[in-house]
Amino acid sequence: MRAKDLFGQFSQNRILGGAAVLAVLQFGSSFAGLIRDRVLASTFPGLDVVDVYIAAFRPSDLLFQMCISAGFSVALVPLLSKYWSNKDGKNMSDLLSSVVSVAALLFGFVALLTAIFFNHIAPLLTQFTGESLDLYIAFGRIALLTNFLFVFGNAFGQYLITVQRYWLYGITPILYTLGTICGTLFLTPYIGAYGPIIGSLIGAVLYVIFRLFAVVRSGFKPSISIWHPDINEMLLLMLPRVLALGALQVELLIFDRVASGLGSGSVTINAYARNFQSVVVGIAGIALAQSAFSLLSQSAAANEWNRFMVYLRKGILMMLAITIPGSIALYALAPIAARLVNISHVLSVFSICLLFYAISIPFESVNHLLLRSFYSLKQTALPAIFSVINGAVAITFAWYFASSYGVYAIAIGFTIGQIVQLVGLSVLLPWQIKMRRRA
Repeated sequence: MRAKDLFGQFSQNRILGGAAVLAVLQFGSSFAGLIRDRVLASTFPGLDVVDVYIAAFRPSDLLFQMCISAGFSVALVPLLSKYWSNKDGKNMSDLLSSVVSVAALLFGFVALLTAIFFNHIAPLLTQFTGESLDLYIAFGRIALLTNFLFVFGNAFGQYLITVQRYWLYGITPILYTLGTICGTLFLTPYIGAYGPIIGSLIGAVLYVIFRLFAVVRSGFKPSISIWHPDINEMLLLMLPRVLALGALQVELLIFDRVASGLGSGSVTINAYARNFQSVVVGIAGIALAQSAFSLLSQSAAANEWNRFMVYLRKGILMMLAITIPGSIALYALAPIAARLVNISHVLSVFSICLLFYAISIPFESVNHLLLRSFYSLKQTALPAIFSVINGAVAITFAWYFASSYGVYAIAIGFTIGQIVQLVGLSVLLPWQIKMRRRA
């Protein structure tokens, strides 16, 4: 293979090149997240404030995923890809402008109501009491504002994925995390426990500004538009995904509720173990799935099913080649991981929790690609069903066995849920493709 052809494989417009770019940036984002976790644990060594900070984002994340990400993640890229493949920049811009307007109005209304009544809702969502509960309520309201900003940032991100501008897409999560780090380091001496959450809010502002700049540079022309004909299709496609993402966020919310009743630090131990697991999933699973998504969508739109299957097989093989060794390496590096985030004093618990999360890595990674394969077919109902089953299995196991296995029950339940989802998606995807070949 000539050098030119070799380097051509790493173009952003190819699955391997796009995945490589996203993997590098995902690693950067994960590294920034590692520093954030260490800074939080070092600044608040008792882990009480860290527990509250982590848990406070769950309610707003639940609302954001159900109201916004459900539509963005399954429908916006395929719909934008339809216009992108036809070089129709005007309709791309009009669709994105309409989606941003509708999404901001919807989430803004829901977030405002939630913020008003959050002091009544909070005791139902967590087992925190006293000062920790008061802090949880305050943090939760600020988290709602942060997620409101993400409405704009995530919509712009889907545009960048469609036009395969992965560098600009991937650098912004790093900026968001840097906001939390700087807030913890430089604002905490002045505003105490509010330092990290205010830093996160500042990071969200930077996230939106940089993505807006990126989409404008990529051809987006903002317009005042409330509705676009494609939004009808988008709403139909997102309804099943609402259930799927809702199940995931309810799962995380209940995980935190279970952990908050297991003693100080349990929320943090579980979250940090999951964060390390997500590094490998992000670098392999999410990066490859995101890189393949636009290509799969374009292949499906053109009815080029052989090309579709090539992208799918390549993605799965690359994922397994990376994630299986990555899982083993992650567990072996548990002591180093604990030192990096300053929780070596709970190493024995953290290591076992990390082991169970490491087992889930190949399963969750392949799930990301299979889900996007379904979305590229504009099929959201079947993957939603198995996402809900995934969450139900994980929640049931964690809730029932927490009294026996403590925080380990959460990680075990999460892994079992991912395996169940993988089996279901793997069985149904070939059937869906076969139906479309015949159509």
